[in-house]
Amino acid sequence: MPANIKALLDNTKEIFLTDSAVSTLLDFERVVDELDLYTYRHWKQGELVEGPVYEKYFVKCTFMWPYKKMPDPAGAKRLSEFDCEVNYKRDFFEHPKDVKTPYDYKPGTKVPKLIKTPVWLVEIVMPKKLMSEIQQGALELESGTVDMEDIDQAYQEGGDEPMDQQQNIDNTLGGTDQTQGTQGAPGGL
Repeated sequence: MPANIKALLDNTKEIFLTDSAVSTLLDFERVVDELDLYTYRHWKQGELVEGPVYEKYFVKCTFMWPYKKMPDPAGAKRLSEFDCEVNYKRDFFEHPKDVKTPYDYKPGTKVPKLIKTPVWLVEIVMPKKLMSEIQQGALELESGTVDMEDIDQAYQEGGDEPMDQQQNIDNTLGGTDQTQGTQGAPGGL
C-alpha cells in the first residue's frame, strides 16, 4: 500500500504510461458515477493511491481520504449491492513537512522531515462484468439505441393516449377555469 508521496507519484506515472490503465480508470469512474456514489458525503474528495490492479474477473483500486472526511459507508453499501467489495482501513500518509525553520530538515541534510497524517484508505474491488455492462449501456444511450420492448410496454400502459389539453391546463392552474370571470362580465369580450 502506498504510504508516502513517492509511491503515489510512481503509481500516477505508471497510469499515464499505459493507455489501458487510463481507459480502465475511466470505466471505473463511469460505474461510480452511474451508481450515484458522488451523492454520498465526501465520496468526491477521494484520491487514487493504488491501482488499477488487474485480476482475472476484477479490477481493484485504492483511494485515500483525510481522516476527518471519511466517505459515507452508505456509498459502500450501494457498491456492494452491485457485487463490489469495499474495505475501509485507517492508515497514515507520510509526506514532507513544510519547511519554515532549519529544524524542519532531517539532521545533516537539506531534506525536509516527514510527517504522518491520518487517512482513510478505501479499497474497491469491482467486477469487470459490471464495468462492461455500464460502458455498454452508456454507449447505447449515446448512439440513440432504444429498446423496442420498452416502447411497446409504454403503449400497452396507455402512454400513447393523447391527454385532454384543457384538463392538463386546469390541473396546472390549480383546477380553476381562468376564463369564467370574463364571459359574463359587463363590457366583457
